[in-house]
Amino acid sequence: MTKIIYVVIALAALTTGVLLFTQLNQQNQPEHALFYEQAREIKPFVMTDQNGNNFSNEELKGKWSWVFFGYTSCPDVCPTTLQELNFVYDDMKNIASNTQVILVSVDPKRDTTEKLAGYIKYFNKEFIALNSGHDVLFPFARNLGLMYAMNDGERAENNMYTVDHSASIVLINPNGNIAAIFQPHQVLGRLPTVEGDDLVSDFAKIVNLSGFNAN
Repeated sequence: MTKIIYVVIALAALTTGVLLFTQLNQQNQPEHALFYEQAREIKPFVMTDQNGNNFSNEELKGKWSWVFFGYTSCPDVCPTTLQELNFVYDDMKNIASNTQVILVSVDPKRDTTEKLAGYIKYFNKEFIALNSGHDVLFPFARNLGLMYAMNDGERAENNMYTVDHSASIVLINPNGNIAAIFQPHQVLGRLPTVEGDDLVSDFAKIVNLSGFNAN
């Protein structure tokens, strides 16, 4: 009888331990992002930043990079996303000082280097803006799991056109690989944007899970 009691107590303790471990593990997992336990590779690319310098995979190494698609003539989602990223930028740098924010233009015809330089610094002087031709943009978009589509862009009169594009934000780890994707909240009557608090909350968890030193 005594042995049976010991066995029951041991099983109860084991069950409790497993439950606690599961709960703690769930608490440490990102809640808002599509997190890749095995980071996805980014194929070689070369674009141009707002200062006229080449920007390739090498510029992703050693940094946590927040990448999203947009363009300077975007009426709503792009400026809202940039503003949200600016609001939480200091919080993200407190988690990992090697953090950078990158806007990739999906409007190469209108978004010249000079135009991007003036646009991006309005939100934050540390932010980066990239442009390139569609021959680079299309495969880069597919690689990141994002999309964009021109609405009669290069045929429209007076260059008055819009570009459909993903509102998601991709997080790239210091190895230059895709760590997670943050998808926007879809609420009827509201812009599909990613909440800054969600970015900050999950970023801390992803950095801890990644094994990279935070600072």
